[in-house]
Amino acid sequence: MSHGDEAKKSSETNDRRRAPRFRPTPFLARRIVAVGGGKGGIGKSLLSASLGIELATRGQRVVLLDFDLGGANLHTCLGLRQPQRTLSDFVLRRVESLPDVLVETGVPGLRLVSGASDALAMANPMHQQKLRLLRAVQALDGDVAILDLGAGSHHNVLDFFLFADHGVVTVVPEPTSIENAYRFLKAAFFRRLRALERVYDLGGVLEQATREHATKVPSPARIIEMVAQEDTGAGAELAEAVRDFHPLVVVNQVREAADLTVGDGVCLAWRRFFGLDLDYLGYLRHDPAALESLRERRPLLLERRDTPLGQDVAAIADKLLAIPAPRREAP
Repeated sequence: MSHGDEAKKSSETNDRRRAPRFRPTPFLARRIVAVGGGKGGIGKSLLSASLGIELATRGQRVVLLDFDLGGANLHTCLGLRQPQRTLSDFVLRRVESLPDVLVETGVPGLRLVSGASDALAMANPMHQQKLRLLRAVQALDGDVAILDLGAGSHHNVLDFFLFADHGVVTVVPEPTSIENAYRFLKAAFFRRLRALERVYDLGGVLEQATREHATKVPSPARIIEMVAQEDTGAGAELAEAVRDFHPLVVVNQVREAADLTVGDGVCLAWRRFFGLDLDYLGYLRHDPAALESLRERRPLLLERRDTPLGQDVAAIADKLLAIPAPRREAP
């Protein structure tokens, strides 16, 4: 072998040593869904549990997380007793990682992070605790993570809702529930705007708009117009970011034909007054067997998938899975 050939071989060897080995990047918690609403008793936990069961039976790896920090009951909807380790053990650092509090549900592919057992200590987590929790959710190994949120428009609930890839608002066909749903969506939207205001350094434009329109807060289109008047580039960036706010609606406790129009009506009104898209994901028909199964701690979808409720959950799952899932690299 000539000196030149030896040098070439040595160079190739060094190149191979320097070249990084290929490692496939894992994509974890590919789809994060948050189920919220304006008040309690509207079926958020029922929807979360049923959707988790439905997706798991389709071969999805699902993690249900009870994020109702003040009144966790998702384990009951799954027919389970309160697990010994709960979300509070992770947030309060009694365990190191979120998977340490995962429990099997008895449904293949479906695991649960039960809600806080000490509600007073967990009702209002500190900012750093919340950030650590959300990072841990993103890092979960699974196809779908479903967050069952608490009722109301507390800023922690709104932050969890906005954190998700898909924010689902649950409503029942009653005037008070619909009004509360609008309040929840408005609160979530303006929470997002305030975060964007800091990101784009908008100099208090939102606060000024709110102050100048004390009786009626301007529409998103008007707010973007006000920003653009001050800074054209910032206005364009804000308009693009606002378009990402795209919640979904599920109507629960549908009893009659008129109730089926509630979802489309909510979406139309939101689009008319706010100029933003709100999609109707589906409905859940009233099923007396669901209440009976809850009392007996027997999830209805595990025993009878052919019920009206089972068919409705399947239709919602179809629409949800049809939405492109974000690709998220492992942290």
